[in-house]
Amino acid sequence: MEINPSEYKILIVDDVMSNVLLLKVLLTNEKFGIATASNGQQALDQVEKEKPDLILLDVMMPGLSGFEVAEKLKANPNHAEIPIIFLTALNSTTDIVKGFQSGANDFISKPFNKEELIIRVTHQISLVAAKRIILNKTEELQRTISGRDKLYSVIAHDLRSPMGSIKMVLNMLILNLPPEKIGPEMHELLTMANQTTEDVFALLDNLLKWTKSQIGKLNTVYQDIDVVEVVDSVVDMFSIVANLKKINIHVEKPAHLYASADSDMLKTVARNLLSNAIKFSNENTTIDVKMEAQEEMAVVSVRDHGCGISEEGQKKLLHTDTHFSTFGTNNEEGSGLGLLLCQDFAARNGGKLWFSSKEGEGSTFFFSVPLRK
Repeated sequence: MEINPSEYKILIVDDVMSNVLLLKVLLTNEKFGIATASNGQQALDQVEKEKPDLILLDVMMPGLSGFEVAEKLKANPNHAEIPIIFLTALNSTTDIVKGFQSGANDFISKPFNKEELIIRVTHQISLVAAKRIILNKTEELQRTISGRDKLYSVIAHDLRSPMGSIKMVLNMLILNLPPEKIGPEMHELLTMANQTTEDVFALLDNLLKWTKSQIGKLNTVYQDIDVVEVVDSVVDMFSIVANLKKINIHVEKPAHLYASADSDMLKTVARNLLSNAIKFSNENTTIDVKMEAQEEMAVVSVRDHGCGISEEGQKKLLHTDTHFSTFGTNNEEGSGLGLLLCQDFAARNGGKLWFSSKEGEGSTFFFSVPLRK
C-alpha cells in the first residue's frame, strides 16, 4: 500500500540529544513530520499537543521511564491506539516481555541500523494508514446504510396510506360488481388490479416493518393474546382474495390458545404465510391452517397444495445473504422479504419459523411462540 509520509507525524522521545537529532534527520529525509521530546513528561505533553501517528520512545530516561510513559498512554482512550516503537539497549527476554505488556508494538535495539529503522517505522505507519482506510470505509458504509434505511422507511410510510385506500376501494368494487354486471373481461381486469394492489400494500408494509426492525426502531410488545383469535382475523381478511382464486381455507383449531407475544408481529407472520399460500396454490385447492399446542409452544402451520419449492430453492430460503423469490401460480411476483420478516418476528417473540416442501406437491410453513405461563 502506497503511503504519503508527509501526512504522518512521528514523535521522537529520547533524553540524549544526539539520538534525537540523528533520528530527526533520518526520518525528515523520508518526508515524515517530526515532533520531539527529551523526557517522559514532555512526551505526554507533546502527545496531547502534536497528536502523533507513531511514537519512537526511549526506554531508559530520568523521571518517567519509557515503560511508564507507554502505560499512561495506553490507559488513555484518546491515545491508546497510537503505535509505540521502543528504542532500547535492553535486549533480555524479561525486558522485551515487559515492553510488550506496557503497550509496545515493536522494538529497535540501540545502536540501530538505518535501514532497519526505516523499514520498521514504515511498517507501523502502513498499519496506521490501513486502519484509517478501514475506519473511513466503515463510516461511509454506515452512512450509506443509514440513508438507505431512512429512504426505505419514508417511501414505505408515505405510500402505505394511499395504497391502503386504493385497496379498500378495489375490494368494495370486487364485492359489488360481479361478472354479470360488468362483463367477464372487465371483471378479470378488476381482479388483477385488486391482486396487484394487495401485493404492493403487503410489500410496503413488510418494507416498513423490516426497515424499522433492522435499525432498532421496532419494539416487541409482549402481551397475553389468544393465538386463535389473531390467526382467525387474518384468515377472515384473506377470505376474499382466496375466493377470487377459488381457493378454500380450512382451519383446524382448539377453542383457545393463549400465548405471550406481540399481537401485531404475529398478525404480520400469519398474513405473510397465508398470502404466500394463496399465491402458490392452484385454483380449486385447499389451504390448511392448523393451530395447536406442542409442549410449551403454540404452533401455527399453513399448508398449501401448490407448486412447492425446489431443493435448490429450499437451500436459499430464509437466508438474508441470498435473495430468493419465485412467481406464484398466476404469475404473482414476490420480493422474498416477507419470509425474512416472519423469521425475524418469530425469533423476537421467542419462537422460530421453519418449513417443509416438495416440488409439485406444496409447502407447509410453521411458526411458534411460547405459550402463556
